[in-house]
Amino acid sequence: MTPSHEHGRDGGAGRVGRPRGATLWALAALPLVLLGGLLGVLFWTGPLDAVRGEAYPPVEELVFQRVELGPEGIVATVLNDGPDPVTIAQVQVDEAYWSFTAEPGTTLAHLARTTLTIPYPWVEGDAHALRLVTSTGVTFDHEIAVAVETPTPDARFFGVFTLIGLYVGVIPVAIGLLWLPLVSRTGRTGLDFLLALTIGLLLFLFIEAGHDGLEAAALAPSSFQGVALFVFGALAAFVGLEMVGGWLRARRRDTGASEERGWILAQMVATGIGLHNFGEGLAIGAAFALGEATLGTVLIVGFMLHNTTEGLAIVAPLAREPVRVRRLLRLGVLGGAPTIVGAWVGGFVYSPIWSVLFLALGAGAIAQVVVQLTRQVVGEESVAAYMTTPSVAGGLFTGVAVMYMTGLIVG
Repeated sequence: MTPSHEHGRDGGAGRVGRPRGATLWALAALPLVLLGGLLGVLFWTGPLDAVRGEAYPPVEELVFQRVELGPEGIVATVLNDGPDPVTIAQVQVDEAYWSFTAEPGTTLAHLARTTLTIPYPWVEGDAHALRLVTSTGVTFDHEIAVAVETPTPDARFFGVFTLIGLYVGVIPVAIGLLWLPLVSRTGRTGLDFLLALTIGLLLFLFIEAGHDGLEAAALAPSSFQGVALFVFGALAAFVGLEMVGGWLRARRRDTGASEERGWILAQMVATGIGLHNFGEGLAIGAAFALGEATLGTVLIVGFMLHNTTEGLAIVAPLAREPVRVRRLLRLGVLGGAPTIVGAWVGGFVYSPIWSVLFLALGAGAIAQVVVQLTRQVVGEESVAAYMTTPSVAGGLFTGVAVMYMTGLIVG
């Protein structure tokens, strides 16, 4: 009698206390529906308009997302980054008013874009000043430091950017992989030095990616919350690479594959560096697309030196494992080839938001690689005790110094 009674109580509790199916979804959606209704009442009744008053001036904020130069003149893509609609009334180029066309139109709602075509006879190599005047008289300026025709996505420029990516990413990383015989012949002290040097290299890259990402976030339209996008993009890359590493280790256990931890770690290092090199290619492509050829050339030379040392970081975990040439090629492509794709994206479809996101992915991936590599180097020992040994401390600061010196060339 008692068990039957308890069973009935459990069954009833299950039906009342644990809603399932459509009921569960309805309960989950109810707060969202109520919130949507509250927002609707807020905007329909207009209390905010009453507080502001009809004479309150609109908040206008236009952002130049891209300015291209071609045979038809100047083509500018503009975004409304403010909360109120903005109407572009006039365009000035070098302090003279010019006619223009706007597609889809001159009035922009919040986060709306328009493309302005200005038939201005720009002069190659000269500087030009572009100014937009809104219907309320507010002005927004953009400077073209050196006028150079914007590359169009044709076979010639794809080939040029591919060569740049090869010179900057693939070949230097492959040259760095040639340190593998030296790494494999070092003793325990020498290996500790090289692994710590690798950590130093990656730490410098992490700081560099973080600085560049936050700098790009500051330049992005404020509505996109660039700093938050960078932080959570980096976190996503950190967690994602941890999941990939776990999958690789589980696959090795389940299939009985011969890959050792060093090979798995080398793949993760190459992946993290590849994401970072995508950002480097993005910077180079954007520099040439925006007419900053001198900056693009300096970036090419500096990144070539950077990426040669990155090859050492990739092969350092393989010091005690036999490695076939095919695997080395795979690592080289994984670490260097993203530079080519980054140059394509930067040269042809550059966007500040994409720049923030890709730099964030690179920073998060490198942070994850540093954590994994530190785990392998330290093992069961105390991190503080291990890092203060002469060989490890010397390698760590040597890696930072090497990247700092090559970074001086980029800067």
